[in-house]
Amino acid sequence: MSPSLEFVEEPNADLRRTVLEGIRSFNRTLFAHYPESRDLAIAIRDPDSQTFVGGLLGRTAGGWLAIELLFVPEAFRGQGLATRLLAMAEEEARRRECHSAWIDTLNPRARELYERLGYAVFGELQDYPVGSSRFFLQKKLAPVPST
Repeated sequence: MSPSLEFVEEPNADLRRTVLEGIRSFNRTLFAHYPESRDLAIAIRDPDSQTFVGGLLGRTAGGWLAIELLFVPEAFRGQGLATRLLAMAEEEARRRECHSAWIDTLNPRARELYERLGYAVFGELQDYPVGSSRFFLQKKLAPVPST
């Protein structure tokens, strides 16, 4: 008997966990000679309420830092927070023995920032959204200095 396929309008946590764990299990065989892949998260907290208002989410695997999401709220932009988030993530990635990092963006200003910080475009998805592009950038990470 064949399994059934169905569209799921609002995927629940169980479906997300099943797919994610299946992929991670397979990937462990590909990256067997690397440190275990790990999530990486850095939060921005509101100074008054201490609630989460933004931050960086990523993952280290296979010698790479993948920066999946980076968000700084409008009220806190222009203070260097994105630069600090990236620096913190890269430093942690080096500690986790990563040699490189990658990120993608739709935002031209974010792309300029990433390029100023040493990232270089390695790919472009044109017309995403139509009339614009999504850019993929990468950066070599210097090894952690030995003490």
